[in-house]
Amino acid sequence: MARGPLAGASGPGKYSKRTDMGFGSTSYGEGGETAALNTAAPKSKTRGIADNVGGRPANPIGREPITPLFAPSQKPDEPITTGSIVGEGAGPEALMMQSQLGNRRLSDILAEMIPFDSTGEIVILYQDALSRGN
Repeated sequence: MARGPLAGASGPGKYSKRTDMGFGSTSYGEGGETAALNTAAPKSKTRGIADNVGGRPANPIGREPITPLFAPSQKPDEPITTGSIVGEGAGPEALMMQSQLGNRRLSDILAEMIPFDSTGEIVILYQDALSRGN
């Protein structure tokens, strides 16, 4: 006598059942609210095809194509160390990024965090930064 699974998530096979098609209630007694949410907006008619949701453009015109991982270099004459502190090529100034600290000292930033320190780690980091003159 063949029987289906008694409990647990359904897996592949003839007794499998899709569980992602419904909008299940998260807690007891929320059936009415869940049904209202489920019928509030029209559903997509194209199952499995990505819709324009979350700000994704439907047609990315004008964008550069994505460069594959093992594609040849687009700048073969530029040293690989460009943008780093060490090696050939321009340094970090070539990245045109501003420092997150600005002109503030690390110890000043840590001093603002001390009132919220419940473990004492920030105080240790603050004292270490002061001893290094930072």
